[in-house]
Formats: sequence, structure tokens, C-alpha cells
Amino acid sequence: MRQTHLFTKTLKNVSADETAVNAQLLLRGGFVYKNSAGIYTYLPLGLRVINNISNVIREEMNALGATEVLMPALVENEYLQKTGRLEVDVGFDVAGKGESKAKYVLGWTHEEIITDIVLKYVQSYKDLPFGVYQIQTKFRNEKRAKSGLLRGREFIMKDLYSFHASEKDLFEYYEKVKHAYSRVFERCGLTSYYTLADGGDFTISNTHEFQVIADAGEDTIFYCEKCKTAENQEVVEQEKEKCEECGGEIQKASSIEVGNIFPLGTKYSEKFGLAYKDQNDQQNTPYMGSYGIGVGRLMATIVEVSNDDKGIIWNKQIAPFQAHIVALGDKTIHQRAEKLYNELQQKGVDALFDDTDLSPGEKLASADLIGIPTRIVVSQKTQEQNGYGVKMRTEQSEKIMSQDQLCKELGI
Repeated sequence: MRQTHLFTKTLKNVSADETAVNAQLLLRGGFVYKNSAGIYTYLPLGLRVINNISNVIREEMNALGATEVLMPALVENEYLQKTGRLEVDVGFDVAGKGESKAKYVLGWTHEEIITDIVLKYVQSYKDLPFGVYQIQTKFRNEKRAKSGLLRGREFIMKDLYSFHASEKDLFEYYEKVKHAYSRVFERCGLTSYYTLADGGDFTISNTHEFQVIADAGEDTIFYCEKCKTAENQEVVEQEKEKCEECGGEIQKASSIEVGNIFPLGTKYSEKFGLAYKDQNDQQNTPYMGSYGIGVGRLMATIVEVSNDDKGIIWNKQIAPFQAHIVALGDKTIHQRAEKLYNELQQKGVDALFDDTDLSPGEKLASADLIGIPTRIVVSQKTQEQNGYGVKMRTEQSEKIMSQDQLCKELGI
């Protein structure tokens, strides 16, 4: 993509009210636009990152054998009435106009909706187990929307729901999801901790969160660096010095929850009358699990932990582009840069080409702020050395590379 085709621009400053690192950098970099407190537009660069994160999640969910659906954002009250969750002070109420007197909430969770759908398709033990997931916008009436994309009123979420013939099968699947989630966060460049937490009223045991250590985190965890397990402070009765799993040192830190998994048991199945016949033709109630990842929150978390004084540092899997070509010079230099851009595009490299008329200093500062992994400078100096100035966003110095060396660096 040519940078002149983006209608957005990088900014030098944002409102002093934006204290969260992710809010400052995503707004300045032109990734998001803040419409209202807790409500954001994903601009072209931000949407590319969201799509890349979503694709990583899809690959791992599909590898589990789960299938993707898209459920409605508008949820009629009767669904939540069946489980007693209509009065939970989380959703936004929506009333129909004219002849339609039905009342709705904007979907903040979808256990009820998916259970009602499954009711029409599951009759036998042969129909179990299975998993269904979606990546969709959710709405929650946060009293204090804050910290950029970490706590919003409208946000993108991946929610997976699984259905099983037994509690044993549920927990076997639960373990598989645990490993799939760990792979998601690792591929996004994060170190996550599998964290024991309070299950609340909707689970059959304690639940688990995936926490990332960050100063901006609202949670506090006691974690083991050695085996990457942790406990949320809410379930810690007595602080320990040694990990019960591996004997490693226990440390305390602020953290951001990027995912969670819940063993729901039969609560929702029973409320909706969901049942199946086993091998002996006896009626049984399926067990359910619920598993969530906040996609926008995950994006914000990456920014919180992967940045420097110049801007964002994206990893290769989720960056908006693989390479950022920056032309510094006259028309001839721009033509050389454009030639490289076209050749890389033909070879399958997704590149952003800075063809703007900004000053060299502004272009380089903009590139650092946006944070694409590989920056390629085309200038009079690099031309005289028969190469290109290549700098990894994680490194301090620039190297002169021939086009063949550059292609090798980009994996083509």
C-alpha cells in the first residue's frame, strides 16, 4: 500500500487525558480513532493488525476442530431471562419502536444464544463433542471505560463454546484449549501465565485466565517464571515463596488478562432443556465450556509491552505490513523506491511504501512510531553503495543490503 493512499496520518501528540501507553501510541500511529469513551474506530493500519491477530486465533481454533459461526449482536431478553442473567448490570438495553415491542440487549456474551441453537441439532451422544466459535463485536456497559483498548464499552472478542457428553471429556478439551491459547499468545509475541482465578457463579470449578505482566494491568498475580503458572490475587489465601508445581520462586506483579477459560458444567444446558440420548437410550445433559480472548485488548496489550521511546514494535506475524519502504530524496530516488515496492509486491511481500513529501526526519520518525518489523530506506547514500538501508525495528543500527540480501532477509 502507498502511504499517500492512507487518509490517516501519524500525530506528534494526543490529548493529555490519554495516559495509557496503548492509547497514546495507537492514536498517534493512526491505528485507531477515539469516537467516545471506550468506543473506537479501527483505522486501516489498526484493522490490519486486528485481522492478523484474528487469523492467528482462527488457525489455532480450527486446529482444535472448532468451527466458526457469527451470532447476532442483538439478543432478545428472553434468552437471558432463562438463565437469570438479564438483571446483570453489564449490558445495554435496546427497545424496538413502532409495532415491535420486543426488548433486547446488545450482546455481551453468547452462552444462551449458542445453547438455544445447539438445541435444534443435538439429539444423540454421536453428535458430541464439538466446539463452535465466533469473532464478533461485544458491548458492555463499563462504568469507567479507560486505559485505551484495555477496557472498552464496544470491543472485538473471540468466544468459543464446547459441548460434551461427560465432565471428563470437558476437562480433556479444556486442557487442549489451554495449549491452543498459549500458542496464540506466543505467536503474538507475548509471554502469558496460566492463572488460577475465581470461577464465580457460572462455573463448576475454579476458572483460568491468561495473564501478561504489564504495569498497566488491573490484576495482581503471583507467578512462577520457571513454569509460567500463576494465581490471581483474588484466590490467594496465603502468599507462598515457592511454586507448588516446580519449586520455582514466586513473584508478584501487575498484569493484563488477555484470555479466560470457563468449565460451565450443565448450567446452561439444563436451563434450555438441552439433552442427548446415550448408548443405553437414556437422556443426559451435555456439559459445556466457554473460552474467550479479547482481540482488541490483545492488540492493546502487545503495544503496552512492546514499545520504546520511538513508538510501537510489532512482531512479524501481526504487524500491519511486513516491510516499510521509505524514499528519502528526489524524483529519481522515489522511482527507485517504487520499483523495489512493485518487485516486492510481485513476490508476495506486503509492504507499505512511504511516497509522501514529508521531510526525511518526519518519515523516519513516522516509520518508528508505526513499528513495522523491517524498514527499508532508499536514498542517495544507499544508492551510491548499490543497496538499501535495512533496519529491523528491534535493532538500533541500519545495514546496507543488496536486493538479494534483502529478499533473503524477507524470506523470499
